[in-house]
Amino acid sequence: MASNISASGAEQFVEERLLIGLFTGPLLQHNELLDMLEDVDVRGMRQKTLLHVGVGLGKTDWVEELLARGADTDITDDSQQNALSSAEEMVRQFPDNVERSKVLQLVTLVHRRDQAILRRLQESSSRSTDHVTTVASPECDIASLKSSVDSLRQEMKSLVRQLSSSLEELKDQVCGRDALLRCLEESVTSTAEDVTCIKCGLIGEASLSQPTSDPVVARQECVDAMMRRTRIVYGDGVDKMRKLYERLYDEDEITACIIKYLCGNDRMKVMVDLESVDIGRMKEKFVRLDGEIMGNGSDWCSFCDLESETVYLGAKDCFGDRKKGVCSYLVWTLSQLSLKLVFDNEGRPYSRGDVEREREWMRALEEAEERRKRGGGIVVYINYAFNRKTLNAKLCWLAAAVPSSITYHGSTVGRSLLQRKYPLLLSLYSNNVMGTLLASAKR
Repeated sequence: MASNISASGAEQFVEERLLIGLFTGPLLQHNELLDMLEDVDVRGMRQKTLLHVGVGLGKTDWVEELLARGADTDITDDSQQNALSSAEEMVRQFPDNVERSKVLQLVTLVHRRDQAILRRLQESSSRSTDHVTTVASPECDIASLKSSVDSLRQEMKSLVRQLSSSLEELKDQVCGRDALLRCLEESVTSTAEDVTCIKCGLIGEASLSQPTSDPVVARQECVDAMMRRTRIVYGDGVDKMRKLYERLYDEDEITACIIKYLCGNDRMKVMVDLESVDIGRMKEKFVRLDGEIMGNGSDWCSFCDLESETVYLGAKDCFGDRKKGVCSYLVWTLSQLSLKLVFDNEGRPYSRGDVEREREWMRALEEAEERRKRGGGIVVYINYAFNRKTLNAKLCWLAAAVPSSITYHGSTVGRSLLQRKYPLLLSLYSNNVMGTLLASAKR
């Protein structure tokens, strides 16, 4: 299989593993992948580069290395933010975060350096044309200077690639070319499933196609897969459900990764009543995660039955503020199911026997409880977690509160709210749960 993998497929493998690495691991574990990357400014979801993602996560070591490799601080994403404006926004939101302050300093220095180069080029151009009749407009001169800066940046990237190539040649001399190629082929083979899973295909197909690099196609594949796992029990509104899944995919990286994971799991099911705001007609009685038997489904807008691995949703009048609420309830239950499936630990947000992660989640729970005791407002979905009777149920619902809060308040406001009130909770979900979901996604 490794011998049939195209160069573009290998490049996609490198890009996807680096993206996962940004969320889950330190830079030292991924330096070799950076050496293999053709373009350090490659764009991903929402036109974000690796530098955008590193700045957003406050990863100082990643940002420093990407800047050293020529990452462009002026590239803008879909929201028209470049690395500098994004770093400034992160510091405004989290003024006490030391790492984000370091990131801003790094990006600012590089940005100033680039601006200084541009000014020198402008001055040089001005001196050389003092005694020459000007025929081009100032706008053309500036465009030409910017083009020169871009050319210098491309030359820097080319030099990085040449150095990487020289490093590979030295490795060949030490280890032997054939042995190194075999190791690379084995690595690509063993992770081919991970590459395809991030592109969100379907599990169980007889033949695998190359993963697409088109984000629009990848989004469509994920939504189509979720629709195949969804049954509209009452009502007629396929387009309504599709738009709900599309909204979750587009809202935030956290909500998108839940869809990417679940769309490839053929065990899960979603049952929908489009004619009711509750699930009473579909699920009259059910047992909650804390063991309490509920005999009136009409009191619930959504519910995740972990035993049957089924999500139930009442989605009548899904527009305006009501649509916002339906989306947040849907991702709340989808998140609970994803925790059960990916960690196989009765809904807990960590694997069995992972003592370190268990301690961290216990600290996050304690942090949230202390916040509630102090008053000053509490996120509604986190309050749901405190109403559970067992520790297992509290932890499951606490983790699910992250994507549901982000969906209800919107990506920017929701993240800011969680970071301000529950920073450890947001960090654990982003670095542990989200990375595990992406790495475990199946085709």
